[in-house]
Amino acid sequence: MSVTDVVDTDRYPLADPGGDAWRAVVAQTRRELSEVGCSVLSGFIRADCFDALCDEGARAAPDAYYQVEIVNVYNTDPDPGLPADHPGHVTMERGNAFVPRDRIEPTAIIHRLYTSPEFQRFVADCFELDQLYELADPLSGLVLNVIRPGRQHPWHFDTNEFTVSLLTQEPVDGGVFEYCPNIRTASDERFDDVRSVLLGRGERFIRQLVLRPGDLQLFKGRYALHRVSTVHGDRARHTAIFAYSERPGVIGSPARTRQLFGRVLPEHLAAAGRVRVDQLLD
Repeated sequence: MSVTDVVDTDRYPLADPGGDAWRAVVAQTRRELSEVGCSVLSGFIRADCFDALCDEGARAAPDAYYQVEIVNVYNTDPDPGLPADHPGHVTMERGNAFVPRDRIEPTAIIHRLYTSPEFQRFVADCFELDQLYELADPLSGLVLNVIRPGRQHPWHFDTNEFTVSLLTQEPVDGGVFEYCPNIRTASDERFDDVRSVLLGRGERFIRQLVLRPGDLQLFKGRYALHRVSTVHGDRARHTAIFAYSERPGVIGSPARTRQLFGRVLPEHLAAAGRVRVDQLLD
């Protein structure tokens, strides 16, 4: 089955790059990314595929690495040398879990999307990039983010400059995506603003999104503080996260990989110590 069989191609013509409808969608997405760092393509997946998305997630979810942790916004180790008012001292409980790529069925809709040249070309155009590369990381290129009832994914920054995600199962209540667009830059951490959000005094920075199954979200998560609020009810929140890079061969660090998946592979050990693209904490 082609990805064009699961995508609403009347609204999102993946098979017609450069066509009028393609250019209109890309132009709107670029505008929203420029203005607020986020764009939601509602109903990207056809409604008649929602049951399959949900079923695939239900089969994958038991393979998520469940490890509740106390973390800071940068996912770094405690550092007593930081100033007393540094946001790195504010801790939160991280209760979400990730299903790694090697536990996701190759025939699953989200896997076919992630590897699809048509989808990659579309996403690259939206982000104004010449080309995107799948991560060389065998675990973190494509993941399913699972947030069980009573858990949340607390405030954090992404390690990638841009993030692509697809809600595949919504909770009964809660699980709201909240973000602070452009709260930092590649050259300015803006610790005071970040700390104000963490302490509940940064309402002016926060935006909320109501996402539905099948909605595709394009997001500049490297510079936008964001979280998913506590999930309520008897149904978990599932989101597929598609990780791409502007350069080939990207692999996660051993420490971060072990934190997310509870294991590392030889590829991660071999990639340890590679130079980062910026000097932000994380």
